[in-house]
Amino acid sequence: MKKEYGINVKPSLMQARKRFQVKPQIIRYQVDSNLIGIGDGKTYMIKTYGCQGNLADSEKMAGMLEQLGFKKTEAEEDADFILFNTCAIRENAENRIFGELGRIKRVQKKHPGMIIGLCGCMMQEEKTINAITKKYPHVDIIFGTHNITKLPQYIDIALKNKKVLEVMSVEGDIYEDVPVVRDHPYKAWVDIMYGCDEFCTYCIVPYTRGKERSRMPQDIIEEVKQLALQGYKEVTLLGQNVNAYGKDLDIGYGFADLLTDLNKLPIERIRFTTSHPHDFDDATIQAMALGGNIMPHLHLPVQSGNNEVLKRMNRKYTKEEYLDKINKLKKAVPGISITTDIIVAFPGETNEQYEDTLSLVKEVEFEGAYTFIYSPREGTPAATYPNSLTEEEKKDRLYKLNELINEYFAKGYERFVGEVVEVLVDGTSKQDEAMYSGYTKHNMLVNFEAKPEDIGKILKVKVTKAFTWHLLGEVIR
Repeated sequence: MKKEYGINVKPSLMQARKRFQVKPQIIRYQVDSNLIGIGDGKTYMIKTYGCQGNLADSEKMAGMLEQLGFKKTEAEEDADFILFNTCAIRENAENRIFGELGRIKRVQKKHPGMIIGLCGCMMQEEKTINAITKKYPHVDIIFGTHNITKLPQYIDIALKNKKVLEVMSVEGDIYEDVPVVRDHPYKAWVDIMYGCDEFCTYCIVPYTRGKERSRMPQDIIEEVKQLALQGYKEVTLLGQNVNAYGKDLDIGYGFADLLTDLNKLPIERIRFTTSHPHDFDDATIQAMALGGNIMPHLHLPVQSGNNEVLKRMNRKYTKEEYLDKINKLKKAVPGISITTDIIVAFPGETNEQYEDTLSLVKEVEFEGAYTFIYSPREGTPAATYPNSLTEEEKKDRLYKLNELINEYFAKGYERFVGEVVEVLVDGTSKQDEAMYSGYTKHNMLVNFEAKPEDIGKILKVKVTKAFTWHLLGEVIR
C-alpha cells in the first residue's frame, strides 16, 4: 500500500497579492550523486500542455531524468515513468488532463510499476489537487511550478513505493545550470524570467507562476553563447512578461539592455514572448530598431480595444496608449509583423465595446492573432463578474473577429509575393511530406521544395504565392 508524502498547497488569492517575497537566491543546480543511476534501464515520457514556458520546463525535467539514467521513449505502453506537465489557463486544458488520467490508468495496469506524475500550473490549484487525489489514486507524484528541480528526489521516493504530493505556495530560488534535453536541434527556448506581477483580472498566472523573478543577465548571455557554439540558429526568450525583465534586479539593466547585448552574439535569430503593453517601452523599440539578429516580429497581446473593458481586465493601459506604441514601433522597424491576443465576451462587454475591438484590429492590421472566448478561472476576480451573454452570442463575436483577423492575416502574407525571404528550414511540411517548410524573419510559414540536408539551414526563398496561413516559394540556390 502506497502512502502519501508531504503536502504544501498555494495560498489564497489575497495572500498571493499581499505576500512578501524575499529576493530569490541564485543556486547552481547539482543532482544528489546518490541518485545518479536510479533510472538505469528505465524509460520516460513527458506530455506537455500549454505555453512555451511549460515546454521549457519539460526540457529541463527531461535533462534531470536523463541525468538519472532514464531514456526517452515515444511509446507510452513502454514507459516506466509518464509525466504530465499541465496548463491552467483555460478550463478545456484542465478537462483534457482529467480525461488523460482516466485513460492512462488502463495503460498503467498493463505495465506494473509504471509511475504517473503530474506537475505544472494545474497543480498550483488546491481544488485540482483535491479532485485528483480523490478520483485518480493511481497518480504517484504531484508537484507544482516552483519545485521542478526536486524531480530527482520525487522519483527516488516513488521508486520506493511511496506517493509524493508537494506543491510550494511561495516562489523558490532561481536555479542555474539545470541539465536540458532540447526538443529541437537548432531552435531553443531560453527563460529570462519567471512569474508575473500584472494581476490581470482574468488570469491565473500570478497565482500559479508567482511573482516576477529575473535571471542575471550574464547567465542568460552565457547560455545563448553556448547555444550558438552548439549550432543553434534561433533562440526565443521566454517570460510571462518579458518586458518587465530586470525590474526586480535593481541593477539598472532592463529588457532593452538584454536585447542590445544579445544582438552582439553570433546567433542568427532572437525572438521573445510574451510581451505586455504596459511594460513595452521606447527603449525596447530602439533595441528592436537595431535589427541584426532581433527579428522584425512582435507578439503584443491587446486583449480588447475598449478602455472600459481594459480597465475591468486590469490591463493598465488604454487603447490610445497601445496604438501609440504600435505606431512608434512601425516607424522604427518598417515592415514589422505584429500579432496579438484578443479575448471576446469578457464579462460586461457590450456590443459597442466589442465593435471597438474590431475597429482596433482594422487600425493595427494584425498579421495574426490568438483569439478566445473569455473562460472564467476560479480564484481570479473576473470569475465573479456577471456575464449575460449567451453561448451563441459569444461564438458569434469570436467568429466575426476571426473572419476579420484572417483578412489581415492573408494581407500580411500577400505583401511578400515576389520577394526573396530568408527561411530557417524546419523539415518536411505537415501538409505535404514532399515539401519542406520553415519560418521567415517575420515569423511567417513558407512551404517549398528542398533537400533533407537543408534542414536546419537558413535559405533564400523567392515567394511565388500567398495563402491565408502560409506562403509558397522556390529556393534560390
